[in-house]
Amino acid sequence: MLDKFNRRSIRLHGYDYSQEGLYFVTLCVQNRLRLFGEIVDSEMLLNQAGEYAQTCWLEILKHFPNVNLHEFVIMPNHIHGIIEIVGAKNFLPSNVNTSRDYPQNKAKDISPLHGTSKTIGSIVRGFKIGVTKWCRHHTDIYNVWQRNYYEHIIRDFNDYGRIVDYIQDNPSNWPQDDLFF
Repeated sequence: MLDKFNRRSIRLHGYDYSQEGLYFVTLCVQNRLRLFGEIVDSEMLLNQAGEYAQTCWLEILKHFPNVNLHEFVIMPNHIHGIIEIVGAKNFLPSNVNTSRDYPQNKAKDISPLHGTSKTIGSIVRGFKIGVTKWCRHHTDIYNVWQRNYYEHIIRDFNDYGRIVDYIQDNPSNWPQDDLFF
């Protein structure tokens, strides 16, 4: 029972996930349930939940102004995407009003937030929360996501190109995908 709360992190030890860079993330639906639609003739056909997940993905830009979204794909039971953090020095979610909420920090231009609020994890968490709220309201699914997410720090142009190809080819490779059930 004690081991349940002593889980090992899958993140790169000592790496600052709030720093500028490109991150390839994969988020999986709990129990690999095909929640977002289906693949027909190598094309992903989104259902309502899939369309809403796509909307939430694109709205990441509204909540995190120092983020660029690159290639992504919504699959029946998982999502792949490339998220870029830029200008990380002053990175704050856009809904934080530092002049109102933290007036003592405005003049110093210091982030009042601590912990994981500036990381790729906070972006993923916000996305998951949005999709989960919608699913709980519009479906009978309560536990939408598998715990955590997979990430890969993109290190160079070749790595980026390989990942973009993988994302773009994912619907046509669906029957061979490890997440295909």
